[in-house]
Amino acid sequence: MLMKIHMLLAAFILPAAIMYPVTGALYTWGIKGSYETIIYQLKLDQPLLQKKEQLVELVTQTLISKEIALPSGKPKIKTAGNSFYLEWTGADLDVILEPGSEQLSAELKIKKTSDYRRLVQLHKAKGGIEFKIYAAVFAAALLSLLLTGCLMALQMPKFRLPFFLSMSAGIAVFIAMVMSS
Repeated sequence: MLMKIHMLLAAFILPAAIMYPVTGALYTWGIKGSYETIIYQLKLDQPLLQKKEQLVELVTQTLISKEIALPSGKPKIKTAGNSFYLEWTGADLDVILEPGSEQLSAELKIKKTSDYRRLVQLHKAKGGIEFKIYAAVFAAALLSLLLTGCLMALQMPKFRLPFFLSMSAGIAVFIAMVMSS
């Protein structure tokens, strides 16, 4: 029964089990995917203020008018020196709204993700609630796979010593990598 659970879980989570390490490993080497960026100059009735609600409303209205879906993440105000901008990221697109060169203008950058960048964004928890639930299920299933694999190894006398040696080496290497970083 343990082997059957192990096999079914492995088959079910294989797509995510491929996506996470591939996107994570490539990301550490600077391979993050690409964007197609569209920039809109917006004319305003009043100057932009550093008020999140106002900025989100402007972005929302503009995206709806252009028939573009809202980003799946949460909007944030970021500051840079005396300046500010709204950043709203998601799996399919990132949006940046910042004051324009004139007082009654703003610049809206809409960055649509490439297919690979979308996977990176999902890896970074920029997806919607559905994918976040899927990622949590994946994490639980991966932990279950590890535990059932360990239990199966411990049930077989010929695998016990190699199991404990490998586990000890894994702990030592993990600690060394944490300490050296």
